[in-house]
Amino acid sequence: MSKKPDDLRTVGEVSRLLGLSVRTLHYWEERGLVQPTERTWSEYRLYGPEDIERLQQVMIYRATGMSLDQIGKLFEDEGDAVTHLRRQRDLLIEKQGELDRMVQAVNHLLEETMSEHKLSAEEIGEILGDASFAAYQDEAEEKWGDTDDWKASAQVAAQMSASDWADMKTRTAQVESQLVAGMKAGVKPGSEEANRLAEVHRELVSAFFPVTHAKQVLLARGYVGDPRFRAYYEERAEGLAEWLKAIIDANAEANGVDPAAAQWQ
Repeated sequence: MSKKPDDLRTVGEVSRLLGLSVRTLHYWEERGLVQPTERTWSEYRLYGPEDIERLQQVMIYRATGMSLDQIGKLFEDEGDAVTHLRRQRDLLIEKQGELDRMVQAVNHLLEETMSEHKLSAEEIGEILGDASFAAYQDEAEEKWGDTDDWKASAQVAAQMSASDWADMKTRTAQVESQLVAGMKAGVKPGSEEANRLAEVHRELVSAFFPVTHAKQVLLARGYVGDPRFRAYYEERAEGLAEWLKAIIDANAEANGVDPAAAQWQ
């Protein structure tokens, strides 16, 4: 077999370069979004610089929320790419503006009426838009109430104002949006981008008590094992619970933690 040119990459090399799974690359090829420049005599795919640029475009479009069908139509009419992107940007800006106005309104009302009021679990649930928050709190306290982490969490929560909880809701939504975008873009567990997203998630859940990589692994088990948590993530995007657990496990392993043997420490 002759040596491949230096500017061509195998599917495995492209997978590692872009953080995409080989399966995703093959699927995008089946959908006609990219066609490898060449193939070897044994039918191995070889991707050139233009192919890689095209894949990067698909990743960017997916991150904006475009479906594969929409991306395919965009590529069919490349001269109209600017129009497609501007329309998508306007929709995202409109959605962002609506969310910002809602948060500002909630912050204003709650600061005026509840600034000196210690929030109950039910009131926090109303701010977060989670009717089950109080029940979850009762269940968690029964299970973890005698631990240092629960005490630290309760102390932080007791000091949070209505505005703090509204900010936490906004921050959570922003992190979840990043996770959904990463999954939809085909980010592969264990890649640099996947590990970055796992760390963003770990920082979020560390708002109430220190969450180590091992603790994050155990929390992630609940995301797929507890029907309530699985439903929560599946509402944001189908497959998100499993994918989030996968990137958390891979990142933990990269930081010296065996996911299968993780303990709460």
